[in-house]
Amino acid sequence: MSNKINELTVTSADGTTIGYYQVGRGPGLVISHGGMGSAYNHIQQAQALADTYTVYLPDRRGRGMSGPYRPGHGIQQDVADLEAVITKTGARYLFGLSVGGTIALQAALTLPDAVDKLAVYEPGAFTAPTAWLARFERELAVGRTADALVTALKGAQMGPAFMRAMPRRLLALGSEQGMRREDRTGSGQYVPMRDLAPTLLQDVGVLIEMEGRLEDFRAMHAEVLLLGGSRSVPYQKASLTALEHVLPRVRRVELAGLDHGAPWNADRGGRPERVVQELRRFFTP
Repeated sequence: MSNKINELTVTSADGTTIGYYQVGRGPGLVISHGGMGSAYNHIQQAQALADTYTVYLPDRRGRGMSGPYRPGHGIQQDVADLEAVITKTGARYLFGLSVGGTIALQAALTLPDAVDKLAVYEPGAFTAPTAWLARFERELAVGRTADALVTALKGAQMGPAFMRAMPRRLLALGSEQGMRREDRTGSGQYVPMRDLAPTLLQDVGVLIEMEGRLEDFRAMHAEVLLLGGSRSVPYQKASLTALEHVLPRVRRVELAGLDHGAPWNADRGGRPERVVQELRRFFTP
């Protein structure tokens, strides 16, 4: 059956295990998830596409089914991980959210013979604020994970606007309660917040590493779809505009009423069915 979910693995170039879900049948499509999430955050998106595509959902390293980060981690390691999945599966299509979209863009540029079409949802590259990272790192280092998550939420302008406007103290209390609840009851197939928090260091590091590389994407061979939500914050829209001006084969669609989390599962605040509609239009030959 096309909706059966398989859990598989591949070994990346440096020997790290990369785990991924496989669902569906048809042309291969790899989904590269964003920050504070994992492959499972896109499982509803994958299932909605499973009647037409074989969808592969890798956990980026440092979380879920995949191995840990190694010293000196950078975007080339993330690209190598994607390349391992692409090579094993033969998938020719990519979709990426947020920093996962940035990695997918670099993968398509680095592997021009392997990727035919790429869709990205608000990759954040070139315009994302990163000044908050130093405070986040200090709070994380002394075990103040809840405070660090608030710093990330406010600094990167994640989550709904009403949450970002709340006092730090209340947000930290809510984050701490949420992590303790996961400690007690588990988080199901989602990766716990406490485990995801440290991965933001590498994710923001990818965005910093991409600074000054915008012009590189004039050499992109793949056809690209840029997706974003009308309710997303200005820097996310600015990233799409910057890419729209340099990518040679590009189309842009803004989804009315949606925000940065639209590709996620509905129980995580997403509207995956709206994103799936655009992906079907784009990836259908």
